[in-house]
Amino acid sequence: MTDIDRAVGAVLGSAAGDALGAPFEFGLPGVFRERFPDGVGELCGGGGWDPGEATDDTQTAVLLGESLLERGGLDLPDVFDRFRRWAAADPKDIGLQTEQVLLGGDPWDLAAAARHFQVNTHAAGNGSLMRAATSAVYFAARGRTETMDAARRIAALTHGDGAAWEGTAVLHELVRVALLGEAPLAALPAALAEVAPAHRDRWAKVLAPGWHPDDATEFNGAVWPCLGSAVWALRTTRSFEEALAAAVDLGGDTDTVAAVTGTLAGAVYGSAAVPARWLPVLQVPLPGFGGRVLRADDLRDLARALATAG
Repeated sequence: MTDIDRAVGAVLGSAAGDALGAPFEFGLPGVFRERFPDGVGELCGGGGWDPGEATDDTQTAVLLGESLLERGGLDLPDVFDRFRRWAAADPKDIGLQTEQVLLGGDPWDLAAAARHFQVNTHAAGNGSLMRAATSAVYFAARGRTETMDAARRIAALTHGDGAAWEGTAVLHELVRVALLGEAPLAALPAALAEVAPAHRDRWAKVLAPGWHPDDATEFNGAVWPCLGSAVWALRTTRSFEEALAAAVDLGGDTDTVAAVTGTLAGAVYGSAAVPARWLPVLQVPLPGFGGRVLRADDLRDLARALATAG
């Protein structure tokens, strides 16, 4: 059975990590610790973000979660239409690859894999990881095979590279294990065994116990170092807040690395581990959807509904 409190932790934790990391995006390593020397960070805002404001990471996660609930399952054209409506409303932040796919005018089943990937020959950004908290919670009760398959299909809406599909599938599986109250890091070998053979070795390398974010060969806006850094942050810390501080302090794509870390750490430590002082300012605007803004209680309700519906 899915643990409801851990499910809330995953969704709320992802949003909190997103908002914590947003002001530090594209900064150098160590900037977070310079701002908060004791590691006790705040949702401080900056860089165009209000304090507690979540970015495209959480916005698309919410849209995905609401589609799963309202459509009674995975309706890929509906998810794509929601994403496209959001992208057309000029959100503050949107990944270049995601923007090209959503606003390129191609149908949902061709936009990423057939058109964008053929032209660009690479599409392994971390945008499919950043929005996975809600879908990971929804599919957790259905077992390893179904949750990993759903992750691949959702990732493929905007990312044509199979590396992004497999990384998102691994993240789904780690959340599933955590929601059962088990240790996700111990489940890595079993998850990697389900990864497509063409991608397995590279994922095994960045998810290995000895890997460090300094070992990355790409910017952490790529899917491999993003998930690798989130797993490293979980592995090398002892609390939700320590894990997020470690993730943000890496610099680079801080909002997404922290959002993915928050998804995992929230599923492990539960909702009570998300600092209560952050919750009053946490906010998720939804461009293109009538000026809606979700707050912490809305995210809790969404997570509970996803956990029970799934």
